[in-house]
Amino acid sequence: MKKFLAAVAASLVTVSAVAQTLPAPTVAAKSWLLLDVTSNQVIAAQDPDLRIEPASLTKIMTAYLVFGALRDKKLDLNQSVNVSTRAWKVDSSSSKMFIEPNKPVTINELLYGLIVQSGNDAAVALAEAVAGSEEAFVAQMNREAQRIGMKSSHYGNPHGLPSTENYATARDLSLLASRLISDFPEYYKTYYSTKSYTYNKITQPNRNRLLFLDPTVDGMKTGHTEAAGYCLISSAIRPNGTGQRRLLSVVTGTASDQVRAQESLKLLNWGYLNFDTVKLYSKGQAIATPEVWKGSQRQVKIGFDRDLYVTLPKGAAANLKPALERKDPLVAPVPLNSKVGTMKMMLDGKVVAEFPVQSLEQVDQAGIFGRAWDSIRMMMK
Repeated sequence: MKKFLAAVAASLVTVSAVAQTLPAPTVAAKSWLLLDVTSNQVIAAQDPDLRIEPASLTKIMTAYLVFGALRDKKLDLNQSVNVSTRAWKVDSSSSKMFIEPNKPVTINELLYGLIVQSGNDAAVALAEAVAGSEEAFVAQMNREAQRIGMKSSHYGNPHGLPSTENYATARDLSLLASRLISDFPEYYKTYYSTKSYTYNKITQPNRNRLLFLDPTVDGMKTGHTEAAGYCLISSAIRPNGTGQRRLLSVVTGTASDQVRAQESLKLLNWGYLNFDTVKLYSKGQAIATPEVWKGSQRQVKIGFDRDLYVTLPKGAAANLKPALERKDPLVAPVPLNSKVGTMKMMLDGKVVAEFPVQSLEQVDQAGIFGRAWDSIRMMMK
């Protein structure tokens, strides 16, 4: 996983540089980033590594851990939990779903309260359900942040109320949001596009205005404190050739609820209008069969362990050229999925993205006579 994340990070930097040949829109925000989730590439950004207060965007990590606990059968959606005094008493002036002590509430209800109503009380109740205490849950949040590569983030609580221990960056938040969408697609679809939710006879609308303005937007999360300003992570999925393409925007520190929605939609529309996402290769597709020395077979299929996409300015795909760099000679044993080279995608003589090429099969060593014969052949080559 670390190698995969490193490869993705390298491609993000390269393609983002190409995207800058097109002027990005002016965005009225402290920092922002536009990510093509389909290709895992940053299209454009402004101060994406600026440390910010994430406010309720914190709840994305809270939901991510709850979804993980559901996947691992540590929790059940229909499971009821008791509401602690601590959860009930969370800042009464902040967003709440209005759970009450001694009135059991299900995990499913708490998730709607967390995601749709942005309930800080729901965040504490879920943290206690997952880890036993808010403090233990926060430790899990920070371990998970490190595991998935959020290098500039730290959590101090599960809800995002102001804390010196709670900080993040637009880049880290885009990574977390895209991971939640890809790791838990069914949960994402269920909760993040819900426009309103009623609990305890109180109906609250989703604060993400884009859900009501653009039918292609299906998430994701708002945030606001006085220090953070108005923040929004939004995602849309629109047609892309014969398939679909997902973009995700992170906008932080805007002046109002209306501005964060307006600037987020501006970014999404700009990305869809000015860029194409092209599928390069399919998972498991053999792009070459180089010779293997001293092996039980003469050749090995090489390719990629996932579908490979690249995002480019519109019209540029026709000029894209692949350049395969291999680690020759390949000498057995060659383990399955071992890196055997690099695929560089060239545009007008410049590298716009590069990806590790892997062996798609295992090649064991030949017998003693086969190895000896290939040793002679290699010396004569």
